[in-house]
Amino acid sequence: MTRRDFLIKWAVYGVALLPVWFLEQFVLNRFPILGAVPMLLPLAAIATAVLEGSAAGAGYGLAVGVLWDACALHSGGVIILGLTVLSMAAGIAAQYVLSQGFAGCLICSAVTLAIIDAARVLVGLARGEEALALLRMAGVEIVWSLVFVFPIFLLYRWIHSRTEVSTLF
Repeated sequence: MTRRDFLIKWAVYGVALLPVWFLEQFVLNRFPILGAVPMLLPLAAIATAVLEGSAAGAGYGLAVGVLWDACALHSGGVIILGLTVLSMAAGIAAQYVLSQGFAGCLICSAVTLAIIDAARVLVGLARGEEALALLRMAGVEIVWSLVFVFPIFLLYRWIHSRTEVSTLF
């Protein structure tokens, strides 16, 4: 793969992130289910990590984490580091333990969402919020987010198939 192909490939991955981000930030937050809004940006990072491997997944997770933190979470950078590490781990798991297909993506996405929500629950408990309400919200959020794994995986799989050896854009 030439440098030009490499740059086009990652530019296309970046452009593919825009509709996912728009859908999460401006559309789906208007349709909460039991108060929960789905998290789509981590799913995009995990789909890329599953398809491209750990190093590329970590880099894309870093970029997605910066976008997510800047637009929604304002976590002081914790989510940037966290999503980078989780994406790298998903890439390793998909490459060596699971498959680099939809099943691997679904499992890695579920584990990633569970870790993110477990961290949120722990922070909420430290603030003195009610444990049962936090756990219910986390469960609904994880299930609502997992509904979108398939379309996000299809989008990223399509990009991966068109840029695997050389770009066809």
